[in-house]
Amino acid sequence: MIRAGVLSDTHLSRPDSQFLRRVEACFADCDVIIHAGDVTALPVLDAFRGRTVYAVCGNMCETSMRSRHSEQMQFSLGPFTIGITHGARLGPDSEDALWRLFPEANCIISGHTHRPACHRYGTTLFLNPGSFRATGPYGAPATYALLEAGDELAARIVTLPLAR
Repeated sequence: MIRAGVLSDTHLSRPDSQFLRRVEACFADCDVIIHAGDVTALPVLDAFRGRTVYAVCGNMCETSMRSRHSEQMQFSLGPFTIGITHGARLGPDSEDALWRLFPEANCIISGHTHRPACHRYGTTLFLNPGSFRATGPYGAPATYALLEAGDELAARIVTLPLAR
């Protein structure tokens, strides 16, 4: 079983103490981290040292991030194909655009909306972890996702308690 932590829209220039505490608490059991964009700056990814990290850049990322990470990628997680993009340029029918980007993927991950989503169309899992730092509209809570790849691919959205 491979357990991956999935997050998006961290919007940080460097990891602060609250972010580091959350990373440790949320992803302690994860060997893999998947960041669906708007990391903003490369130093944020340092919080995930020792783990395999798959990350894409988003519309708010700095040049340093854009020079090392593409806007979309596809990779294997165990026997499953994962497609990932931030999603800023997908348009109003974003899930249709995601299908076109990753027609062979078992799981398609995107961010950008700051709204968590986890559902299937047929056998394809669509996953948006929401905003890890509660930067969503209207006071939305901080969320992330846990993705497990074993005999099957399963995911769930986790809501973080309010920061103190």
